[in-house]
Amino acid sequence: MPESCRPSMEGPLEQDYGEAIEKQDSRLGGPLRITFEPADNDPRTSYRRNASRRSRSRSVDTTGSGRSNAQPSGVPIEFRTLSIQISESQNTPGEVLKGRRKEEAISNKDYFESLDFHLLRPSLLCQQFNADVNTGLSLSAAERRLQRDGKNVISRRRENYFKKLFFYVFGGFCSVLWVGVIIFFLCWKPLSNPPSTTNMALAILVLIVILLQAAFAAFQDWSTKRVMNSILDLLPSEAICLREGALVKVPSTDLVAGDIVHLSIGNKVPADMRILQSSGDVRFDRSILTGESDEIEGAIDHTEENFLETRNVALMGTSVTNGNAVGMVVLTGSRSVMGRIASITANVQEKPTLIQMEISRFVRIIICLTTVLAAIILFTWVGWIRVKHFSFMNVVAMLNVVMSCVVAFIPEGMPVGVALTLMRIAQQMKASRILPKGLATVETLGCVNVLCSDKTGTLTQNKMSVKSVGLIDKEYSVEELTAIYEKDLVPRSVDALYCGSTLCNDAFFDPASLTLPIPEREVHGNATDAAVLRFAESLKPANNLAIQFERVYQVPFNSKNKWMLTLHRVPPAQGGSEAATEYIAYVKGAPDVLLPKCTAYWSGDRDVVKPLDSTAKRQFSAFQEKLSKRAERVIVLCQRSYSPRATLGSNNFKDEIENECIQDLTIIGIYGIIDPPRPETAQTVASCRRAGMRFFMVTGDFGLTAAAIARDIGIFTDNAEPDSVGDLNPSDIDEKGMLYVQSRKSLLVEGSQISSLSPNDWDAVCQYEEIVFARTTPEQKLRIVNEFRERDNVVAVTGDGVNDAPALRKADVGVAVASGSDVAIEAADLVLMDKFDSIVEAIRLGRLVFQNLQKVIAYLLPAGSWSEIWPVLMNVFFGVPLPLSAFLMITICIFTDLFLSLSLIMEKEEFDLLSLPPRNHKKDHLINLKIYAQSYLFIGSLETVCAHSMFFFYMYKTSGIPFHALVFAFEKYTDGFYGYSQDQLTHFNAVGQCVYFVTLVILQWGNILSVRNKRMSILQADPIRKERRNPWLFLAMLVSLLIAIFVTEAPFINTLFGTAPVPLEFWFIPLALALGILIGDEIRKLVVRSFPKSFVAKIAW
Repeated sequence: MPESCRPSMEGPLEQDYGEAIEKQDSRLGGPLRITFEPADNDPRTSYRRNASRRSRSRSVDTTGSGRSNAQPSGVPIEFRTLSIQISESQNTPGEVLKGRRKEEAISNKDYFESLDFHLLRPSLLCQQFNADVNTGLSLSAAERRLQRDGKNVISRRRENYFKKLFFYVFGGFCSVLWVGVIIFFLCWKPLSNPPSTTNMALAILVLIVILLQAAFAAFQDWSTKRVMNSILDLLPSEAICLREGALVKVPSTDLVAGDIVHLSIGNKVPADMRILQSSGDVRFDRSILTGESDEIEGAIDHTEENFLETRNVALMGTSVTNGNAVGMVVLTGSRSVMGRIASITANVQEKPTLIQMEISRFVRIIICLTTVLAAIILFTWVGWIRVKHFSFMNVVAMLNVVMSCVVAFIPEGMPVGVALTLMRIAQQMKASRILPKGLATVETLGCVNVLCSDKTGTLTQNKMSVKSVGLIDKEYSVEELTAIYEKDLVPRSVDALYCGSTLCNDAFFDPASLTLPIPEREVHGNATDAAVLRFAESLKPANNLAIQFERVYQVPFNSKNKWMLTLHRVPPAQGGSEAATEYIAYVKGAPDVLLPKCTAYWSGDRDVVKPLDSTAKRQFSAFQEKLSKRAERVIVLCQRSYSPRATLGSNNFKDEIENECIQDLTIIGIYGIIDPPRPETAQTVASCRRAGMRFFMVTGDFGLTAAAIARDIGIFTDNAEPDSVGDLNPSDIDEKGMLYVQSRKSLLVEGSQISSLSPNDWDAVCQYEEIVFARTTPEQKLRIVNEFRERDNVVAVTGDGVNDAPALRKADVGVAVASGSDVAIEAADLVLMDKFDSIVEAIRLGRLVFQNLQKVIAYLLPAGSWSEIWPVLMNVFFGVPLPLSAFLMITICIFTDLFLSLSLIMEKEEFDLLSLPPRNHKKDHLINLKIYAQSYLFIGSLETVCAHSMFFFYMYKTSGIPFHALVFAFEKYTDGFYGYSQDQLTHFNAVGQCVYFVTLVILQWGNILSVRNKRMSILQADPIRKERRNPWLFLAMLVSLLIAIFVTEAPFINTLFGTAPVPLEFWFIPLALALGILIGDEIRKLVVRSFPKSFVAKIAW
């Protein structure tokens, strides 16, 4: 095997790193640079510089100085979009497979069975791709391959634009409006002789309405995708690649077959890769492809004949959950496994959102009612009017009346108003540094009643420091240890603590900050290691300790094991043999995991190693409890001498380490690490609780530590000890059949207890108001979310780490912080770009969008539906000349009312929305019976009576025709009726229709002034004063007035649509009626406020 292609077995990727990677904080404007230095330039190099910098552990407390310090992800933006779609559809693989054509399935099967990249020896693989594992591809070769194979991007889900266009144009209300277009054209000709210009104009007008609705629907879709892309642009999309012997960062989209890519924990695999080198403990999460939560251990040699099953292939899109590796890219873009899955899932139907289901429900109701009314009118004409009043209504007139019914009852402006409302709220969220991935997220936030939050990095600042340190039988302060080292009288027990703190550490100082004081230095690595590094450096500079004790192997920290291990070769001067076969292992991690594996401890009193007997264990527990109650995270440091039998870096080595090396440990130190809460956390918790949400902490920390922090930030509001799982008594059931819970409302659940909880136990747990889940694994976090969701809770999860991703994806709303890992951001539905307290603003806006949507609909229905259908009913069943034409109905819905409804989008909340309980999405519908009663039976009926009164008043005042003569007039309203000619009667009717129209336009002014407040009086919340100022309201009134004037006064509109100028007095009389509408609703609100238990209050919207 050529040496250039031989995978290293001597350690975690040691041979290929002779360079140091220097990172400048992007906050200072410095780009990430890769420089090349001799190995002897820095006294603290060797393994520390060559290996540990690329194997940073990403634990639950992962940190860095913002996103610039995070490990590069190396996953293309295009893939991130697809991964979200796949994660949403992975629960329905059966439907996907059934939808595939048989030949396509056979093609994919043959494709993967023919691949042999995993079977080839590394030397042959290098020859096949003409690549060198030590130098990578040349720039020219990479460029040629990129031109030949194309970008490393997965073809985005192909939009079926024809299908989208079809639903834009024919979906929702448009399906019925198209019937109107056809009928109006038929009424133009051939049914009318001569052809009716008015009917042709109406057909064109309805077409414009359809196109307007379709344009807004398309714009809404485009706007949602634009928001999604703005989030994806924030995610890193680069990979660390070897080109011409140098490590460089290249866009993942520019990777080509044969590239050598370096992976580390927390990364996403940017392409299908054959693993050539491994740290021995590398693992991948393939759940995004398979739906299975079990992690896959990486290997160098093939373990299966099948390309999809073997463990020496890293598949595009999978996450590196542990260790690090080097691999060669073998498949890119659409040729990868993920690319093939993308073609399979292209036709998976997306689940409608809550808002979409609510709107669809309303559309179905309206269309059904419209169809029923139209059918009644049609059958009435066939069975009665055509027989008894033949000359009153011919076929064309009947079709016009039926279409007037359709146009009248459908609020054509509502889809546009809803779309604009959602987009307005989305813009407000972006202005507040909150980025939703879809408009559905905005609405769902208003329903959330349980919020499960990670602690480290979310509730806390993730800026850890060592506050307490000691041995089992002796506690030190940091100042005391510093004084000991200054006197150079260091006990062996303290020196062992120092050595372990320095060597068992993956953090390192940025070389550019070494001249600064230790607390001000920039540290690269996770927060825990950074705290221990600063502590050790404050005692004594490490100098060449890392060179003397060469690190030959490591197991990075992960949230499952809860410990990290480093193995070092002991130099001969320290007792090792000349052959250097003696090794020392340091293990650092959670006390509850490591203590059972310990058999001895360094005594601070005697300065000797003593057996870990029962007395020592009690001392340890007491010390641990003492630190935990001070809200300090407890970490234990252990060591042991060890000589491995298996080859370093081999697949068997990991098993040997886990089975033997972490046994018989000696405790050499205990740290108490504090992570201060974010300044805004306590107020955020209080605000969420005031909003009717239960705020829970889900953390990997020790229970007492988590409980102490929970008290500090207000999750636990009682100083008494919280209940434990042992206090649950699900056998006690009260007379209502509800599980009895302890009188205290706080509960502390340890992760080890979660698996033993029965369904009845979970019923009891879910009744607590304050809960802290401690020592949890990612699987346990996922189960917690599932248990609460199964009990009809709407759950939001906040997190920032890789281990939070499963719960973020499963929750109803996943919330990530921008400083978190790219995996967490990808899994989330909402990204907080600034402070954590912006989640409160997101919840408020989620409730505001629902409230404003209800107001928009409640405003549109009275005039746009109810008051327009009654003129049709009066005409058909009572023989009254049609009081409102179809053209004027459309004008109200699409123009005058729509502009006024847009002003409601700008409304602020009339009361503190966070003081309300969350909405029950199963019962509290967007459009309910209360809104129908308010819009139809109350405001709608008032407007209908007022508008008809104005119509009949005009007819009597102008022509002298009384009300009783117009009722049941039918065919009598023709030439000679009350001595008037047909042209005169037509003119009277045209002006009367415009009077009805103008009256409705002005009455809606009173309606909008009342509907903008559900409970408050206009005297308390007028649109003029600063608190609820809305200048758009008056501008919209002016626009609607100008439209009404234009429609009634423009000569060509008069000629085309049969309108007529309105006498001046009929512009002013409706103002008093609009005031009456406002006063009537003010009386209703007064009754509701004064008698909150009255019948009126119960039916109030």
